[in-house]
Amino acid sequence: MLFAALVMSVPHPACSGCENRVCNPRMGNLAVGRPVQTVSQCGSTSPERYCNYKTGSCVLDCEVCDASVTHRAHPAASMTDSPFKHPATWWQSSQETPVETLQLDLEVEFYFTHLIIIFRSPRPAAMAIERSQDFGRTWSALMLYAHNCSEVFNLEDGHRCTQKYSTASPCSNGEVIYRALSSWDKLDPYSIDARSHLGITNIRMRLLQPQSCPCQRKLPDANMPRAHYAIYDLILKGGCLCHGHADQCVPAGDQQISHPPSKHMVHGKCVCRHHTAGDHCERCDRLYNDRPWQPANGLTGEAHQCAKCKCNGHAESCHFDESAWLRSGQRSGGVCDCLHNTSGRHCQHCQTGFYRDPERPFTAPGSCRSCMCNHVGSTSCNPDNGDCVCKPGVAGPHCDQCMLGYWGIDEYGCKPCQCAGDCDPYTGDCMIRSESDHNSTAENHLFRTEELFSALSHPDKCVCKQQALGNSKVFCNVKYAYAVKVRVLGAHDKGTHAEVDVKVLKVLWDNSRLGLSRGNRTLYPESWTSRGCTCPVLFPGMEYLVVGHEDVRKGRAMVNMKSIVKPWRPSLSQKVHQLLKTKCSSKT
Repeated sequence: MLFAALVMSVPHPACSGCENRVCNPRMGNLAVGRPVQTVSQCGSTSPERYCNYKTGSCVLDCEVCDASVTHRAHPAASMTDSPFKHPATWWQSSQETPVETLQLDLEVEFYFTHLIIIFRSPRPAAMAIERSQDFGRTWSALMLYAHNCSEVFNLEDGHRCTQKYSTASPCSNGEVIYRALSSWDKLDPYSIDARSHLGITNIRMRLLQPQSCPCQRKLPDANMPRAHYAIYDLILKGGCLCHGHADQCVPAGDQQISHPPSKHMVHGKCVCRHHTAGDHCERCDRLYNDRPWQPANGLTGEAHQCAKCKCNGHAESCHFDESAWLRSGQRSGGVCDCLHNTSGRHCQHCQTGFYRDPERPFTAPGSCRSCMCNHVGSTSCNPDNGDCVCKPGVAGPHCDQCMLGYWGIDEYGCKPCQCAGDCDPYTGDCMIRSESDHNSTAENHLFRTEELFSALSHPDKCVCKQQALGNSKVFCNVKYAYAVKVRVLGAHDKGTHAEVDVKVLKVLWDNSRLGLSRGNRTLYPESWTSRGCTCPVLFPGMEYLVVGHEDVRKGRAMVNMKSIVKPWRPSLSQKVHQLLKTKCSSKT
């Protein structure tokens, strides 16, 4: 009577642990603790007299069924109580109901292996077992039973209909058994195909034709009551549907539990293992979507656990991306749902407008800090150190002001002044210098570092002839003190001189006493004209190769007309090293 399809499919012995192996909750009777609906119950409207023949003889035994009297009532719940109760209990239909329906509705999807019905009355001459997998919206016949399949159902015996279990004998304790899978089927119990065979949300048994015990034909009695249906036990053997990822189940959210609850009740919500989630462990847990979800394999015992996404501590969930999975050669497909102002598939970057704090661990929640850049005057900030990248004509550590010689900060940056000198940074109106300013010496003249940018728009103001890097003779004879790669951060007019703030990105060569290293530093341009022009031109936000001299007396890095300043290209690094190591060394 016990159906062993699942046990036969799994090669290893049953166990409670799920560690790196397939596992499954215990099976039981799905009908226990759940209400079975019937069309009728004997004695529900008035007491009914009924008769049965004693087991093994044709001795008539008559009693009265009365639903209002406990010891004479035979409700539907008696089909699912303990089969070991004594005296035995059963459900019995009304004699006025020739066609009876028993229906069991489950709160979630379960899987079942077989159905057993033990009758107290003779088994029906015709019966249908039907199943729903969508909570009663649609039904399909699992098996039809009839003493004559062609006559009752217009089907041949053996084609979804069988004559087995449809005889009137025995008069009591006759069984009807339905097996969901044949015992010789070798089917992975967690596969899609198996679920189509075993999955169930509702089951109903339609009893279509009652029949009397053969004893009644031998001993006719005019006062004999009409035939009825009576069932001792209804056993729907199955378990909660967990796809091999759980060994325990608990009550589902809206599960109707009998009062008092039965300790043998099979619950429907899985306590998921293998980093899976859902009522049926049908998906991977929030942070374990680096591989596509799979059911366990009941034939090989493989657990097919879900894999954790690599999110550097900056996510509580991730999602599976098939394109990423295919690009990785089916090794990794998780995309993190990043928190803490991080971004990237593994939350390895800071979001736009944030930068990585070097003082905090990479995985710390506050490792990405907000950039302090003016959103109008900046294009971005360096995600490695937070340095603001200003728009054209914009200056300041936060890119929040126009350079001298520029005005009107807006979404495009600041516009060049259309003046011989400076202009109002808000209106663009030219600012007139006094006569004393025109007669001052170059050293005392109000120096405007940003006029070096105006020189591009007004070439008549400043003429800047820059040194060429390719002239090895000049390069070696000038005896430069340093060669660095820098990013210009801003320029400032200090009245008597100019200062250009840069970030040293790479030290190519240092023959000075300045101790140059990566980080922020100030360059000091010299001016050579009465107009206060500087040369060469340095644009904020741009990266340059700067080869210059040292002001030994003041300990400053100088830039003058003999300096080499070139917009940075990767090839410049190799060229400088080549000049220093080969051409210059050959002249010494």
